[in-house]
Amino acid sequence: MSHTPPSIPGFAEHRIPVTPDITLNTAIGGTGTPVILLHGFPQTHLMWRHVAPELAKDHTVICPDLRGYGASDKPADPDGTAYSKRTMAADVIALAKALGHDRFALVGHDRGALVAIRAGLDHPDKVTHLASLDVLPTLDMWEVMRGTSAAVGFHLYLMAQPPGLPEQLIGASPDAFFGHFLDVWTRDPAALPPEIHAAYLAASRAAVPSIVADYRASAGIDVTHDRADREADRRLRMPVTVLQQDWGTALGFDAAALWSAWAPDLRHTTVSCGHFMAEEAPDEVVKAVRDLLTR
Repeated sequence: MSHTPPSIPGFAEHRIPVTPDITLNTAIGGTGTPVILLHGFPQTHLMWRHVAPELAKDHTVICPDLRGYGASDKPADPDGTAYSKRTMAADVIALAKALGHDRFALVGHDRGALVAIRAGLDHPDKVTHLASLDVLPTLDMWEVMRGTSAAVGFHLYLMAQPPGLPEQLIGASPDAFFGHFLDVWTRDPAALPPEIHAAYLAASRAAVPSIVADYRASAGIDVTHDRADREADRRLRMPVTVLQQDWGTALGFDAAALWSAWAPDLRHTTVSCGHFMAEEAPDEVVKAVRDLLTR
């Protein structure tokens, strides 16, 4: 019996070259002004399967797999820059251009939100509106992680180690590693049905070196880029919406205050669901994005 892999209803998948040697797998649907949705860890563009069709009723919605994830290309990372958020943001700008869009709204979850933030800082003329789901800017994240409460972020420290050990450890038991996050970060297990859960595990299993490289960049070159922006007072000048769980309480920080330092035109909302909010609370995400686009 043939098995059809899961997909976003009503969307067609395309392989779109964004550099001479990088092609991104991208699901596209709808018509209207463009909105690009960037997935998080340990997921693929499938995480938008509820949100994207709603937005596609009046927007062109573009859902790529980030470089190193899903069915997109996974280049080697010899010098630690192939997965910098600056490089990954440039992919997104090139993807939009290849599809004929000079300006677009950008929504990111988790890792995708870090790419979106970097795109907004590096390309303010391209990003009209920006939404971030459940992440802090890289520099702030490292500054608030301290003490035993920071154990929830053990994967950040593991994947920050020099090449070799993290890949070996994770590669030895990838389903246990990635499955751990799919399980503990979800409040409603029904939000990740078995076929979706399996698709995420299969995609992550095939991408261990590139996923580690993405996280390693966030402990290295991404911090350097963020710090340079903070010192230059470079901010996100477009309207910004942030949806976040209330994990600041446990770690002892004020997420809205941290975000407002980066985004003068900010709406920060706490959402009562697990980390995978596009799958656990898609109606809230759709409403927040629609509200953002009117600003």
